[in-house]
Amino acid sequence: MDRTDPQLAANERSTLLEFLDFHRATPLIKTDGLNAAQLSQPIATSTLTLSGLLKHLALVEDDWIQSRFLGLPEQEPWASAPWDDDRDWEFHSAQHDDPTELRNLYRAACERSRRAVAGIDLDTLSVGVNRDGQRWNLRWILLHLIEEAARHNGHADLLREAIDGAVGE
Repeated sequence: MDRTDPQLAANERSTLLEFLDFHRATPLIKTDGLNAAQLSQPIATSTLTLSGLLKHLALVEDDWIQSRFLGLPEQEPWASAPWDDDRDWEFHSAQHDDPTELRNLYRAACERSRRAVAGIDLDTLSVGVNRDGQRWNLRWILLHLIEEAARHNGHADLLREAIDGAVGE
């Protein structure tokens, strides 16, 4: 997944999707070249790891697009995850996952999302509903995915710097 700067004067749909793809590519850049031990290394003040971030972001993609927007049943590894025992299972279990498999899990989730929303109007409402029975439109979901990815990319910056001193984009 290449990271490309979003166009400066694109239409709304292109701007949303380009910013989302920019932020989707960032965790892959931040985790490039790291082994399993490095990906699972927290900083002293947190249990958060790069491996946990990758798995969480894959879950976020599948949950918001596949499950909430499209109304499809959960896929593996989410369908059999022990959510009742560990609400943050994706963060905690990631340290046992192979780094290449984690990156591929995330890439595949992003690609499923891209294919799922291709050509769909931004005003299209989700199949799933929130606690109040309201539906999200695709525009809101895409903005939420941008927010989620951007927030965790900030975490990834700090984690990567603590591992090997790598900073920047």
